[in-house]
Amino acid sequence: MALSKKGKSIGNVFRDIGFSPEEAASLKIRADLMIKLSEMIKQRNLTQAGAAKLLGVTQPRVSDLVRGKIDLFSIDTLIDMVSRAGGAVQVTVRATKKAA
Repeated sequence: MALSKKGKSIGNVFRDIGFSPEEAASLKIRADLMIKLSEMIKQRNLTQAGAAKLLGVTQPRVSDLVRGKIDLFSIDTLIDMVSRAGGAVQVTVRATKKAA
């Protein structure tokens, strides 16, 4: 596991459960985008059918999204969906302590 020496989280649940740093970073980004999309759907009181129309996908695809089926979505697909929902994605890249 990737917990600190004191057993505390290192800030990414995917690293904490043993994913490589690269895979954990991708999974965290996808999870964050999926959570935000689900929140946008809920805030607008959309049905899955209404969300599907807004996002340009099928209703089963929206079901996969709100059920958190992370393995079915790429970062690109999720960014496209955020854009169709009227959102914008901002990316910040920073050096890690190990790379510095």
